[in-house]
Amino acid sequence: MELLYLLVAIAIVWRLANRSSQQRRIALLSQHLSPLRIEMLMSTVMDGYLRALGETDPQRQQQVWGVLETAEAEIETQLGRLAESVRQMDEAQARVSRLPIAVPVVDQWWPQVCFDMREALALHARGVAFVRAQQGWTNKERAFAMTAELMLFQHTCHWFCQSKLVASARLMARHKTSFDQVLAAVSAPTREAYLRLTGGR
Repeated sequence: MELLYLLVAIAIVWRLANRSSQQRRIALLSQHLSPLRIEMLMSTVMDGYLRALGETDPQRQQQVWGVLETAEAEIETQLGRLAESVRQMDEAQARVSRLPIAVPVVDQWWPQVCFDMREALALHARGVAFVRAQQGWTNKERAFAMTAELMLFQHTCHWFCQSKLVASARLMARHKTSFDQVLAAVSAPTREAYLRLTGGR
């Protein structure tokens, strides 16, 4: 019975410590995101792709792609601003555990298992810029790659705030897409840099 009480106490402390850490991280990331319109732009672009790809009138479809180019450019700018903003984080604040589940204060006592959120967001900003710069791609190819880049960015934000496992579950729940599928769909430079930074799948 004493062992049961001990296990329950450990579970409670573990949960409270994780919740406190996650709330801190959410607040920290929100400070950098709140002046920007990235989430709204992501929704506009991703919904716009579906609309453009489903449009049967070629002229109307081209008009939608033209509007989306403006939104894509703004996302690129906004992600660049976010990457610059998070450079203000201390190195300790920017650590993200590579472990699949959240472990209380692991970023403080085992920094070797962490990657740097500042580097991750810079990587995402470069990824979006790379996709926009491709001149030989069709609209469909660009839309597919850009969607994957934005989903991976969103995954990283959830990973920073909670854990990789939670981030992957949210990705599946929201977009019906697995982490491996997203990683396979981003541009090769993004995929290679992301795997190097996070230590693989």
